[in-house]
Amino acid sequence: MKRSWVSRTDIIEEVDTLKDNSETKKVLVILGSPRRNGNSAALAARISRGAESAGADVETIFLHNLDVSPCKGCDTCKEPGSTGCAINDDMQKTYLKLIRSDAWVIASPVYWFTMSAQTKIFMDRCYGLTAYSKNPFAGKRIAIAMSYGDADAVRSGCVNAIRTFQDAYRYTGSKLVGMVYGSAEGAGEIENNEALMREAEALGKRLVGRRSDASR
Repeated sequence: MKRSWVSRTDIIEEVDTLKDNSETKKVLVILGSPRRNGNSAALAARISRGAESAGADVETIFLHNLDVSPCKGCDTCKEPGSTGCAINDDMQKTYLKLIRSDAWVIASPVYWFTMSAQTKIFMDRCYGLTAYSKNPFAGKRIAIAMSYGDADAVRSGCVNAIRTFQDAYRYTGSKLVGMVYGSAEGAGEIENNEALMREAEALGKRLVGRRSDASR
């Protein structure tokens, strides 16, 4: 099915149309595992529960079901007068969701010593987000949820993904509110770690705290 093109102007106009005076925080959860009910998704669900209990409006997207291609490195999104990313796929509608949200939750398993391929492609495509909004990362509050098979976060490679998130969001001026991560193998097994699940829910509540002045 042919996808309709979403331009920078379309996104800006829609964001302006949807602006209101509501104090309700919008949280976008990005699931980067190919398993919808995997362990990183379980952590994200508990973060969502905490955010909702604090009054947030939560939306979840499942990257594995979206058509999101890798960045081509063409820099079309950085050209003067750019109308946005040159790739017409599901990332176009995701850009709108990212801009509208006050906070993001990014959930990924560790695959081959770092984040999943789905998550890395998403991160790379966020390079084009600045074509749609001025300072789109400023003031965003971000939580990370990760799961890994090894017993140790260093040996598993989780630490590599953690460093990527830290470096990326330090560079963009976003607020990395917190991270939750733990070891589990079978899908949903991480829910047996009650202390970690409580930590995830508490992170969700902190995530919808007062936004920084940079977002205003």
